[in-house]
Amino acid sequence: MKYDIIIFGSATRDIFLKSDNFRMVGEKKFVTGRGLCLSLGSKIDIDDILFSIGGGGTNVAATFANQGFKVAFCGMIGKDRAGEEVMKELDEFKIDKSFVFKTGKKLTNHSVILASKKKERTILSYRGAAGELSRKDIPWSKLKAEWLYLAPLSGKLSLLTESLVNFAKKRGINVAINPGRSQLSLPRKQLERILGKIDILFLNQEEASILTKIPYKKEKEIFLKLDEMVPGICLMTKGRLGVVASDGRYLYRAKALNVNPIDWTGAGDSFASGFLSGLIQSRGKIEHALQLGIANSAACISKFGAKNGLLRKKDRWKNVKVRRELCSQNNLCSKKCK
Repeated sequence: MKYDIIIFGSATRDIFLKSDNFRMVGEKKFVTGRGLCLSLGSKIDIDDILFSIGGGGTNVAATFANQGFKVAFCGMIGKDRAGEEVMKELDEFKIDKSFVFKTGKKLTNHSVILASKKKERTILSYRGAAGELSRKDIPWSKLKAEWLYLAPLSGKLSLLTESLVNFAKKRGINVAINPGRSQLSLPRKQLERILGKIDILFLNQEEASILTKIPYKKEKEIFLKLDEMVPGICLMTKGRLGVVASDGRYLYRAKALNVNPIDWTGAGDSFASGFLSGLIQSRGKIEHALQLGIANSAACISKFGAKNGLLRKKDRWKNVKVRRELCSQNNLCSKKCK
C-alpha cells in the first residue's frame, strides 16, 4: 500500500490539571524567569481534569487524516491502558496502525499539563515507550509514501533521523521535519547532512536562533543561513507573533489569528501539519499553506487538547494576509537565489 504521508513520532497520554491555586512567581533560577509554585506539604484542589491523546506523531497525523489524506503513524507504545487508548483514537481518525508497535519495557509516554487560571502552563513529561522504537522494528520495505513527516524524536528514535531521511531520498519520498531537542543536538556535521536533504523544515524562533547561531531578532540573517543549509522550504514560528517562511528567494510573513486561546497544547503541531496539508492541496503555493497552517493552529488552541479543535477538509476558515519580500539584504543572497 502507498500512503500520502507516513509520520514518525510519539504518542502520548495527556492529563490536564486546571486550578486557580497554581501560583506564578518570578525567580531568576528558572529558565524562563518565572515558575509555577505549589504550597509544599499541602493538598491542592483541582478545578478540572481532562484526558486526551497527544504526542507530536499522533497530533500531526490527526490533521492529515482530517484533511483527507491516506495516513499511517509509525511509533512505539506500551502494553498498557494508555497504549490501548492510543490505538482506539487512531481508529477514530482512520489513521493506519500497521506501523504501530508495542513494548513491555516501558509505559506509553505521558504528559501532565498544569494549567493556571491565567492560561499559563507547565508540562511534566514522561518519555517512555516512544523512544524504544529501533531500526530493527521498522518494516522498511513497506514504507511507501509521497511524504515522510518526522515529528520531534527522542531516545533511540532520534538516532534514526539520518537513516530515515536517507531512506526517503533514495526512494524519491519528500521529507518534512520538525526536529526536537535530541535531533538538534546531533553532531553538527551529521545534522548538516540531514538538513541538506530536507524539503520542509519547521523550527520555532528559539530553535532557529540556536541552529544558526544568530540572534533571533535578526530574521533575514537567520533565513540566509537556513537557506544555505536546507534546499527546501524553511519556516520559523513566533507564537502569538505569527510565522516567517523562506523558499530561498522570498520571505513570507503572516501574523497569527486573533483568537482567545484556551490551551496551547499542539499549537506547533497543528500549524506544521496544516501547512504541509495546504502545500500539497494547493500544489506548492506557500501563501495558501501558511493560511491553512495558521487557521488550523488557531482552531486547535481554541479548545482543550491537541486534536479537539483541528480543522476538517470542508471547514471554512479565516485567511490571514501574507506579505512577501525578497530574502536578500544589502545584496546578500542565499545559494538558492543565485
